[in-house]
Amino acid sequence: MFYPQNFEQKIGFDVIRNTLKTQCVNIQAVENIDNIVFLTDFEEIVYRQNLADEMMRILSESSAVPLEILDDLRKSFADTRIEGTFLIETEVFAVKKTLENLADITKFFLDKNAELFPNLIKISEEVQLFPEILKEINKILDKTGLIKDNASPELSKIRKAIFQTNASVSRTMQSVINQAQTDGVVEKDVVPTLRDGRLVIPVSAMNKRKIGGIIHDESATGKTAFVEPSAVVQLNNRLRELQSEEKREIVKILTQFTNFIRPHYYDIQHNTKFIAKIDALCAIAKYSLKIKAIRPYLKNEPEINFRDARHPLLQNLLEKQGKKIVPLNIFLDKNNRILIISGPNAGGKSVCIKTAGLLQYMLQCGLPVPFAESSQAGIFQKIFIDIGDGQNIENDLSTYSSHLQNLKFFLKNGNDKTLIIIDEFGSGTEPQIGGAIAQATLQEFCNNNVFGLISTHYTNLKHFASNTKGVINGAMLYDKTKMQPLFVLQTGAPGSSFAIEIAKNIGLPSQVVENAEQLIGTDQLNFDKNFQSAARDKRYWENKRDEIRKKAKKTEQILSDYQQIIADIEDEKKEILRQAKIEAKAIIDNSNALIENTIRKIKESGAEKETTKIVREQVKKFAQKISDKPEKNVSKTPKAHELSVGDFVIIKGQNVVGQLVELNEKTSFVLFGSMRTKVKTENLEYVSKNQAKKSAQAQISKKTQSEIRQKQLNFSQEIDVRGMRAIQAIEAVQYFIDDALVANVQRVRVLHGTGEGALRQAIRQYLATCPQVKRFFDESVQLGGAGITIIEF
Repeated sequence: MFYPQNFEQKIGFDVIRNTLKTQCVNIQAVENIDNIVFLTDFEEIVYRQNLADEMMRILSESSAVPLEILDDLRKSFADTRIEGTFLIETEVFAVKKTLENLADITKFFLDKNAELFPNLIKISEEVQLFPEILKEINKILDKTGLIKDNASPELSKIRKAIFQTNASVSRTMQSVINQAQTDGVVEKDVVPTLRDGRLVIPVSAMNKRKIGGIIHDESATGKTAFVEPSAVVQLNNRLRELQSEEKREIVKILTQFTNFIRPHYYDIQHNTKFIAKIDALCAIAKYSLKIKAIRPYLKNEPEINFRDARHPLLQNLLEKQGKKIVPLNIFLDKNNRILIISGPNAGGKSVCIKTAGLLQYMLQCGLPVPFAESSQAGIFQKIFIDIGDGQNIENDLSTYSSHLQNLKFFLKNGNDKTLIIIDEFGSGTEPQIGGAIAQATLQEFCNNNVFGLISTHYTNLKHFASNTKGVINGAMLYDKTKMQPLFVLQTGAPGSSFAIEIAKNIGLPSQVVENAEQLIGTDQLNFDKNFQSAARDKRYWENKRDEIRKKAKKTEQILSDYQQIIADIEDEKKEILRQAKIEAKAIIDNSNALIENTIRKIKESGAEKETTKIVREQVKKFAQKISDKPEKNVSKTPKAHELSVGDFVIIKGQNVVGQLVELNEKTSFVLFGSMRTKVKTENLEYVSKNQAKKSAQAQISKKTQSEIRQKQLNFSQEIDVRGMRAIQAIEAVQYFIDDALVANVQRVRVLHGTGEGALRQAIRQYLATCPQVKRFFDESVQLGGAGITIIEF
């Protein structure tokens, strides 16, 4: 629901609608553009946005959709619904062109990648084609749309007779002319001509009786007569008869064809709506590309998060003047529902709120919108506006009375899913009373939990916004040095009208300005300045508090991660000691067996009992020594480890640790930092995860460790590579992943956009080779879909 009835004219959408219609190829597509309506169903809005986005990507690939200019079949079908009526040749030819274009467009989309264009392909798959009807048309019409000679056996026979009769007429006529030229009755260069469909000879009036035949006509001057020689009269009569038979046979053929196609009228009309739909989508996509619009990331709740938003009509106007538009950042959410915008006249307040209203209306009509990809958009059930002069002469309403009528409607119908846009709130009457009514109305808006963008000059409304939860101030910035507006919206502090400064700059007499300052009073002049300063300071400290909270949260996370690392190291240490004891015991058992064997041999050789006792005692001491200090023997008794992909390794004789990414019998590949190195497999030696960490820490200086900690604190979990070449993007993602691993984060986002899909594919091919990456996948549709890749470690 939107209000008032002239809503589209108020925000400029009527101009956009008319522009879209000029981009259409066929009249039915124009009707589709006329039928664009404001939608509130979230799924339907997402669907239409996706269709438009897919069409934009197709057109940006420079692959034109094969749309043809087609005749509207609806009237032809309506005129021939009654039995006995028939489609004429041109109408049958129009059916042929329509069905052929339907098949061409359908094939065009079905040949596309189903993963990149799922919605367009789905609606193409649902289209019914009519090959049998085309087959029948091709039987009776040639390529130019005329009835073929062999459209029926009877027509073939008639046209053959017509051809033969025409030949006879030509031969006979030529014979008569030759004789007349010999007799000097006609000129040497005379040629036959047609009069009333009959072949005649032009003859001078004085010789017209010298050629036997029928005089059909004379020239305007009476000097020339047109004579049909007697010798060809019968032939011409026969030719007329044959032509009549031909027409009757053609009517018969067309009637039979119409009877055949009539039962399919509804299906043909229903399916050819697909052409109009694609035509209208192409118009929307062309316009969207022109204004650099994108598919918004939608949320199924009321919200405005527009970054670098641009009013498309203002943007077009400024571009024609060689200027650039200043984009706006506009935010409303459940915590900050109403934005009160103040600032100087001609400073951009009206443009700001109209931009928000137009873009919100466009996206809920299913159109892409001109703002940054990082923007997010919500859905409102109602949009109400009060913009411009509302004077109504017929109802004898003043501008202010009209504003009050609008406010009455807003208060009665507004709720927590309503967006209200008001320009110059409270103006049009005595300022003190107008301001009071405006503030009371604003309080009711807050009670009703509506969302709003409101421009005003009233100080009491600025003060209300500063002290009311859910309402925030915003200012259109002004360059006091150059005395010109910047057209930039800054939230958190109110704006000043700069009335005195502007009056001075314009050149109003100084005495007038001074008197005005005295009338206003110093307190009032300073109030606005001090109020802005206080609001600005408040916003500054709120931002500082948020920054401290975020940094504290990051610090807690880093501390938690380090504590987990320490716990893991302790667990690994215990496991190493346990394995060492097991290995030591095995050594002892083996040693005991060896000793017993040695003693047995000594006995057999007749050694003395005392010597044997001494040997036993020495072995016992050795075993006790190993059992008491097994950790000192771990390095001397390494456990055999079979290498596998993902293990940490070193090259024998070196101490730089890498990770094994590809294992082969002879040669393998190891990742040392970001360098992939080919190494002989026999030269690789396994190291534990704990040893690898210690080795890495040992190689990092205190300065480097400090830099790493700083990176961990400042690390952004999102990288934007849109516009980069594939090689540049992969290199950026590679460094980004390294930083992510250093920061010990579990999940990051890569913004590559959709485009042709080449950048996305290249990045994902690289990610598939990264052993640190557990998995990667598309972001949810509402937050970016295929334009963003999520990476998890």
